Amino acid sequence: MNDPIGDMLTRIRNCQMRGKSVVLTPASQLRKHVLEVMVNEGYIRGFEDATDENGHPAIEISLKYHDDMPVIRELKRVSKPGRRVYAPVDDIPFVRQGLGVSIVSTSKGVMSDAKAREANVGGEILCTVF
Repeated sequence: MNDPIGDMLTRIRNCQMRGKSVVLTPASQLRKHVLEVMVNEGYIRGFEDATDENGHPAIEISLKYHDDMPVIRELKRVSKPGRRVYAPVDDIPFVRQGLGVSIVSTSKGVMSDAKAREANVGGEILCTVF
Protein backbone atom coordinates (compact mmCIF):
# COMPACT_ATOMS: atom_id res chain seq x y z
CA MET A 1 0.00 0.00 0.00
CA ASN A 2 1.50 3.30 -1.08
CA ASP A 3 -0.85 5.73 0.65
CA PRO A 4 -2.08 4.56 4.07
CA ILE A 5 -3.86 7.84 4.92
CA GLY A 6 -5.65 7.87 1.55
CA ASP A 7 -6.69 4.26 2.13
CA MET A 8 -8.14 5.09 5.55
CA LEU A 9 -10.06 8.09 4.19
CA THR A 10 -11.48 5.97 1.37
CA ARG A 11 -12.59 3.28 3.82
CA ILE A 12 -14.38 5.94 5.90
CA ARG A 13 -16.09 7.41 2.80
CA ASN A 14 -17.19 3.97 1.56
CA CYS A 15 -18.60 2.90 4.93
CA GLN A 16 -20.50 6.15 5.31
CA MET A 17 -22.09 5.69 1.88
CA ARG A 18 -23.25 2.23 3.01
CA GLY A 19 -24.51 3.55 6.36
CA LYS A 20 -22.13 1.45 8.46
CA SER A 21 -21.46 2.50 12.04
CA VAL A 22 -17.96 0.97 12.36
CA VAL A 23 -15.02 0.69 9.97
CA LEU A 24 -11.80 -1.31 10.42
CA THR A 25 -8.45 -0.05 9.08
CA PRO A 26 -4.86 -1.26 9.56
CA ALA A 27 -3.11 0.37 12.51
CA SER A 28 -0.35 3.00 12.35
CA GLN A 29 0.65 5.92 14.53
CA LEU A 30 0.00 8.53 11.82
CA ARG A 31 -3.54 7.20 11.29
CA LYS A 32 -4.18 7.42 15.04
CA HIS A 33 -2.98 11.02 15.13
CA VAL A 34 -5.25 11.95 12.19
CA LEU A 35 -8.18 10.20 13.89
CA GLU A 36 -7.49 12.07 17.16
CA VAL A 37 -7.90 15.37 15.30
CA MET A 38 -11.14 14.12 13.73
CA VAL A 39 -12.48 13.11 17.19
CA ASN A 40 -11.49 16.47 18.71
CA GLU A 41 -13.23 18.33 15.87
CA GLY A 42 -16.38 16.19 16.25
CA TYR A 43 -16.37 14.37 12.89
CA ILE A 44 -16.22 10.81 14.29
CA ARG A 45 -17.37 9.29 17.58
CA GLY A 46 -14.06 7.68 18.42
CA PHE A 47 -11.65 4.87 17.68
CA GLU A 48 -9.99 2.02 19.52
CA ASP A 49 -7.33 -0.61 18.93
CA ALA A 50 -8.50 -3.92 17.53
CA THR A 51 -7.25 -6.86 15.47
CA ASP A 52 -8.46 -7.95 12.05
CA GLU A 53 -9.48 -11.48 11.09
CA ASN A 54 -5.84 -12.42 10.40
CA GLY A 55 -4.62 -11.24 13.80
CA HIS A 56 -2.94 -8.07 12.50
CA PRO A 57 -3.25 -4.85 14.54
CA ALA A 58 -6.09 -2.62 13.34
CA ILE A 59 -8.09 0.44 14.36
CA GLU A 60 -11.86 0.29 14.77
CA ILE A 61 -13.39 3.67 13.90
CA SER A 62 -16.90 4.58 15.13
CA LEU A 63 -18.56 6.84 12.57
CA LYS A 64 -20.93 9.64 13.51
CA TYR A 65 -24.35 10.34 11.98
CA HIS A 66 -26.90 13.13 12.50
CA ASP A 67 -30.51 12.51 11.37
CA ASP A 68 -29.33 9.41 9.45
CA MET A 69 -26.87 11.52 7.43
CA PRO A 70 -23.09 11.25 7.87
CA VAL A 71 -21.48 14.12 9.77
CA ILE A 72 -18.57 14.09 7.29
CA ARG A 73 -19.84 15.48 4.00
CA GLU A 74 -16.51 15.76 2.21
CA LEU A 75 -13.20 14.04 2.92
CA LYS A 76 -10.29 14.85 0.57
CA ARG A 77 -6.64 13.82 0.53
CA VAL A 78 -4.49 16.88 -0.27
CA SER A 79 -0.87 15.78 0.05
CA LYS A 80 -0.24 12.51 -1.80
CA PRO A 81 2.88 10.34 -2.09
CA GLY A 82 3.44 11.58 -5.65
CA ARG A 83 2.89 15.24 -4.78
CA ARG A 84 3.48 16.52 -1.27
CA VAL A 85 1.79 19.80 -0.38
CA TYR A 86 3.49 21.96 2.24
CA ALA A 87 2.30 25.34 3.47
CA PRO A 88 3.70 27.97 5.83
CA VAL A 89 1.41 29.10 8.61
CA ASP A 90 0.10 32.07 6.58
CA ASP A 91 -0.89 29.88 3.62
CA ILE A 92 -2.73 27.07 5.44
CA PRO A 93 -6.06 26.91 3.59
CA PHE A 94 -9.43 27.59 5.17
CA VAL A 95 -11.90 24.81 4.31
CA ARG A 96 -15.31 26.15 3.30
CA GLN A 97 -14.53 29.56 4.85
CA GLY A 98 -13.63 28.03 8.20
CA LEU A 99 -16.56 25.58 8.51
CA GLY A 100 -14.35 22.59 7.71
CA VAL A 101 -10.90 21.65 8.94
CA SER A 102 -7.51 20.96 7.35
CA ILE A 103 -5.39 18.34 9.11
CA VAL A 104 -1.75 19.42 9.13
CA SER A 105 1.38 17.44 10.00
CA THR A 106 3.75 19.90 11.68
CA SER A 107 7.01 19.72 13.56
CA LYS A 108 4.90 19.87 16.75
CA GLY A 109 2.69 16.93 15.71
CA VAL A 110 -0.50 16.37 13.72
CA MET A 111 -3.10 19.08 14.41
CA SER A 112 -6.01 20.98 12.93
CA ASP A 113 -5.46 24.12 10.87
CA ALA A 114 -6.73 26.35 13.70
CA LYS A 115 -4.29 24.83 16.21
CA ALA A 116 -1.44 25.16 13.69
CA ARG A 117 -2.21 28.85 13.26
CA GLU A 118 -2.41 29.23 17.04
CA ALA A 119 0.99 27.49 17.45
CA ASN A 120 2.37 29.54 14.51
CA VAL A 121 3.67 26.48 12.60
CA GLY A 122 3.18 25.32 9.05
CA GLY A 123 3.63 21.86 7.62
CA GLU A 124 2.26 19.23 5.28
CA ILE A 125 -1.47 19.49 4.55
CA LEU A 126 -2.60 15.86 4.91
CA CYS A 127 -6.34 16.16 4.19
CA THR A 128 -9.41 18.35 4.47
CA VAL A 129 -12.67 17.44 6.22
CA PHE A 130 -16.04 19.12 5.87
